[in-house]
Amino acid sequence: MALEIGLIVIGIALLLVAGDLLVRGAAGLAIALRVPILLVSLTIVAFGTSAPELFVTVQAVLSGNAGLALGNIMGSNVANVLLILGLPAVIYPISAHVPGLARHGAIMLVATAAFAILAYTRGVIDMRAGAGLLAGIVLYISYTGWRAARGSGEPVVEDVAEYASRSGRAAIFLIAGLVGLPVGAHLLVTNGAALAADLGVREEVIGLTLIAFGTSLPELATVAAAALHKKSDVALGGVVGSNIFNIFAVGGAAGVAGQPQFDPASLRFDIPAMIFAALVVSWFIFLKRDISRLAGVLMCLLYAAFIVCIALKIGQ
Repeated sequence: MALEIGLIVIGIALLLVAGDLLVRGAAGLAIALRVPILLVSLTIVAFGTSAPELFVTVQAVLSGNAGLALGNIMGSNVANVLLILGLPAVIYPISAHVPGLARHGAIMLVATAAFAILAYTRGVIDMRAGAGLLAGIVLYISYTGWRAARGSGEPVVEDVAEYASRSGRAAIFLIAGLVGLPVGAHLLVTNGAALAADLGVREEVIGLTLIAFGTSLPELATVAAAALHKKSDVALGGVVGSNIFNIFAVGGAAGVAGQPQFDPASLRFDIPAMIFAALVVSWFIFLKRDISRLAGVLMCLLYAAFIVCIALKIGQ
């Protein structure tokens, strides 16, 4: 068991490093080739920051470990709201007064509802549903690009200047990322499934906890850094965008790759937890309520309760 946990940690570390290299390499090459900055931000950077979740989920589905795949999606969305926003808010309150954020919050609710409907009505993300989710991410990117091109100041469009580098260096980063991501995903999925078997728990438990937390670490680092610089308001848009990508892009890719089925326990506990997290962040967004230090503490406590419930096998 100790060996499996160690290899999981190595897999997470490799995923995080490789994912960052992939984004820097691909974005750097695109900038060197004079691809419009907006297009780089909406495609390469947006997809690249979700690369760890994407590679792990697809690898899990192809390996027959659907529980890890779905658990990763649901757990990441819960962690993004309760932990990734809650912990930095303790450092410095997060402002919800971000122009255009309500539109993206509404899209996140639609994506969450679509995911839940698939879970409760079909019990599986089949090929058709997966294609529909992927169509959703295409529409979302197109809409965001259209709004940003009009100078609306979209909250989920990132500054890509930091990714600019010489083309030769960018190519090395890109290759390293493309090699490291599947290796890290393989380590994470193989040992995650083995750990679930050793502990006698369903695979979703490992996906909801270790894997979801690990693949959410980049978002935590970004939001924490923003909080330290008292610019944490920009992080709210990033978290909302990440949750949308997790459902549409990662969930869609999972459906196309292998049609994962939902475990009955996921319908009783995991999906409701994901819906609850979406409603929590939506409450702040639509009412334009800042996430205060007290709210941050409460959100962290809710995430801790979420983990404890899983550990106690509540809802399983």
